[in-house]
Parts: sequence; C-alpha cells; structure tokens
Amino acid sequence: MTPGIFPDRDECIEQAYFFRIFRERIGANIPAQETLARLHEELLSSTKMPFAVQFLSLELKHSGRLSDGFAKLPHYFTPFQTFVMRQADSETSKFTTLVGLQILEREAAYKAEQPSQSGLFVYQFEAICRNRLGYDYGLDAVGGDPFYDGNWKDYAELVRRQVGIIDFADLVYLRSEYYVAEQLRRNPHYIPALPPIFAEREGKIAKASLGRDPLFLFAALQRQLNYPEVPRPRPREDIASKFDQYEIKFREMESRIKMLESEVRGTFDPTQFGKPEILKDLPDVD
Repeated sequence: MTPGIFPDRDECIEQAYFFRIFRERIGANIPAQETLARLHEELLSSTKMPFAVQFLSLELKHSGRLSDGFAKLPHYFTPFQTFVMRQADSETSKFTTLVGLQILEREAAYKAEQPSQSGLFVYQFEAICRNRLGYDYGLDAVGGDPFYDGNWKDYAELVRRQVGIIDFADLVYLRSEYYVAEQLRRNPHYIPALPPIFAEREGKIAKASLGRDPLFLFAALQRQLNYPEVPRPRPREDIASKFDQYEIKFREMESRIKMLESEVRGTFDPTQFGKPEILKDLPDVD
C-alpha cells in the first residue's frame, strides 16, 4: 500500500499554518484581502506556499472567490482542496469558509506526519458526509489526489457509484485484509476479485460496525487507529434566536406572576392564561 506521490512535509506544514492563520483572522473580522496581502511574508520562503498565497490574493481581488485561485493552481492545490473551497464559496450552501479552512488545515497537518491512504480517504469521505458537500463531485475530487495510487483512485470511483446503495462499513470490510483472511480460512484457494486496500484492523472495525450509523465507524477508526478527526461546525451564536428564547421565558415568567397575583386575590382562572409555550402545539383535551 505505497502512496502514489508522498506529500512534501515542509509544504504540508506551511499549508496547515496558512489555513489556520487565515481562518483565525477571518474569524476575528479581519478582511480576507488584507490578510492575504501580508500573510505570504510569514511563510517559509523555501516552500511554494508564499507564491501560492500571493496568487490567491490577486485572484480574490479579480474574481472575489478564493476557490478560483485554488482551481488555477492544480499543480499545487489538490482537487479535494479546491472542491472544499468551492463549496465554501457557493452562495446556496450553508457550508462556511471557516469550516472549510479548518478541514483543510487538519488534512494538511495529517499529511505532514505519517499519513496512510486509508486514513486520508476516510477523513475526506467523512468531511463530505458530515457537511453534505455532495458525493459525486466530492469523491471525484478525492480520487484526483496524487497521494493515492491506482487502486485507491479506482476505490474512490467505486464508492462514488455505490454510496447510498451499500453501507460504507461494507465497502471497507469487503476490501480489507481481514475479509480476505476470513475467506482463506474457509477456502484456502480463495483469490479476491479486487486487491485489499484496507489493513486487517480497519476490516475488523468495519465488520463490527456493519448495520450501524457510519459516523460510529468514523469515530471508532479515530479512537483505535488515530485517524484524523473531521472538525464539527459549532452551533451559531445567533443573537436573534437568543432574543426569541429570552422573550418566551419572559412571557412565561410574566404569566406565572399573574397567576400568583390571582391566587392571592382569590380570582384564579387557569383558562385565561392559555397553554405554556412548550405545550402550545398540542390539541385541547376535553
């Protein structure tokens, strides 16, 4: 299971740093253009990352979309990185640039260590699942990563065609060394139709996860094999929704005070207060 092209560690480290700092400064309400105009100065000049950032800055000025810059540097940014940023740039998607940058940050950090093709594939697939980015274009982009060899590129296409029809746990288990070992115990002459690409431990975990929510499989692989964890979007701090919640609580408190006052005066009539907010959608009971 030798990778197609092993990622350059220095480049991956600088990419992870870029994605993190860019995300943090956008989150601090610093304009993206202002950040990109200076961020290249912080990056290691022996890598290609400073030049990539300068190009992204120019492209953002020209088109207003960061993903266009990624797409025009296919020799540097992978198809999956471009896909993630394109989804973040989409006006019809709830997927945010901050989440997209965090996904790419963790992916680059994983590639900078001792990545496996199985670990990277599961991470990218989970990122697509959790954020509902679309299997067709997403898995097509995954298969375009030069880190994968031919078997993994074919597997990405297989998953793209079969996802939703066959559970992902089955797709892992059936392509694992663990499954092959089980078949050989039953039939010493067994020859798999396709070569196994997941190791024995991945196959054992996948078999134990058959019929369950695929998120449980992802979590088990992270716990047991230190697979990278996909960032989960935090709930939005929506001021309007909080105000609505406070208003509901205020009305309920006001109603309770009126009830207490009525009880003191001896004029309590429960029908005048209506139903509590939490029971408002339930039908009346005679």
